[in-house]
Amino acid sequence: MTAAITAMINAVVGVLGTLLAPALGQRHADRRRAEEERQAGRRRLLEERRASYVAMNRASRQFHTLLKDALHRIRDGVYAEQDREQLEESRREYRDRYAEAQMVVPERILDASRTLNRVLAGTDAVAKRLDRGLAGDGESAERALLDLKEAEPLLTAMRRLMRADLGVED
Repeated sequence: MTAAITAMINAVVGVLGTLLAPALGQRHADRRRAEEERQAGRRRLLEERRASYVAMNRASRQFHTLLKDALHRIRDGVYAEQDREQLEESRREYRDRYAEAQMVVPERILDASRTLNRVLAGTDAVAKRLDRGLAGDGESAERALLDLKEAEPLLTAMRRLMRADLGVED
């Protein structure tokens, strides 16, 4: 009877193995596919973040550069309509890149950007007043250029935070 029981157990195990093998294989394939999708999603988010950082960094630096140029031109009395339009376009681009970044970047990057923005926006407001002949007490192109220098280390700090967040090491 032992041989018969052993044969019956082997038959049952064989049938169960035959029936369960495809299900177990499918389950393994489903897990692997789900993991691949998670990894692809993480890569997509990282690429989105990287693209946002590139755009934000470029727009910030461009706005800074054009603001500095505008102040030099205002100081020298050669600030023209084309300069105003170029600075306005850069300001809009800067604002748009920041708005896009708000959806995909960590708060610490946004904090660094806000700190930078206070300097850029403050200097931009002074430049507008100077251009319109409505400068406040103590406001001058020279003073605004000195104040704008505060943006340079802030640009560097923001870039470093972005690079660190992307895992870029020096």
